[in-house]
Amino acid sequence: MMAACARREAPAPAKEEPAPIGQIERLDPAMDEIAPPGARIEKLAGGFGFTEGPVWMKEGYLLFSDIPANVIRKWTPDGQVTVFLEKSGYEGTDAPAGAFIGPNGLTLDSEGRLIICEHGNGRVTRLEKDGSRTVLADKYQGKRLNSPNDAVFKSDGWLYFTDPPYGFVKQDEDPKKELKFNGIYRVKDKKLELLYQEMTRPNGLAFSPDEKYLYVANSDPARKVWMRFEVTAKGGLANPQVFFDVTSSTEEGLPDGMKVDQKGNLYCTGPGGVWIFSPEGKHLGTIKPPEVPANCAWGDEDGKTLYMTARTGLYRIKLGIAGIRP
Repeated sequence: MMAACARREAPAPAKEEPAPIGQIERLDPAMDEIAPPGARIEKLAGGFGFTEGPVWMKEGYLLFSDIPANVIRKWTPDGQVTVFLEKSGYEGTDAPAGAFIGPNGLTLDSEGRLIICEHGNGRVTRLEKDGSRTVLADKYQGKRLNSPNDAVFKSDGWLYFTDPPYGFVKQDEDPKKELKFNGIYRVKDKKLELLYQEMTRPNGLAFSPDEKYLYVANSDPARKVWMRFEVTAKGGLANPQVFFDVTSSTEEGLPDGMKVDQKGNLYCTGPGGVWIFSPEGKHLGTIKPPEVPANCAWGDEDGKTLYMTARTGLYRIKLGIAGIRP
């Protein structure tokens, strides 16, 4: 009698990896530590108006602004996207066509409360635990702010923010614009201070890890630069220097939102993608999702995932160095 032949299970089909999207441009060997060889850009969601202001919440989800829709959206790791806060940039009902009146930059204070830059309302607010909003800044010397764009806290509790004119249809020429400049400010305990007013389109901003420098993007097609300011002992800004100039770039996009990792490298959204610079201003490489990103934020438990808000979509890439986050 012959022994029964052992039955062999057919091997399970190999799981196909999704096709790569976008690309990672490597200009310096230091990029291999920042974006290890296996790093991949992933698309998480799409179909939005214009995404901005991502911020990772300690509860384990991402918030981001959808400016034309005038809402803050919530993305959870199971892939669900819901509306977190309606009318989060403009509370009126008469929004002019063509104006970017929704929310923009988002950050968190030391208590984990959400800070919102509200374009249409021309103010910076704090979302309280009961759902109400406290106005942190809305006027300078009695005149309405333009459209606060992005914000970052210094460790001493001062909130630094930029105030370009993007919330107005005609921007600098709009009759509703009350201030003749586009400033960089700081605010604490309702005390608002103007720090600088010579940038044409101040936008994203971030501190170096030691807070000795403040970097600020200038989103002006005629002068596409990132500036670096020395932060004085009293918190003011001094010695403005061009950190990097991309005015000659012909790719779509302008210097916009930015973040810094724990080693001081900068991740700056700009023409074509997220430009990565060493603290000395050397361009190390560029992360290029399929859409041009306007902002980025560190997320996940280890702080090594860079989430990117790019036009109509939300993207991420897992990197090798943890970032500095609120």
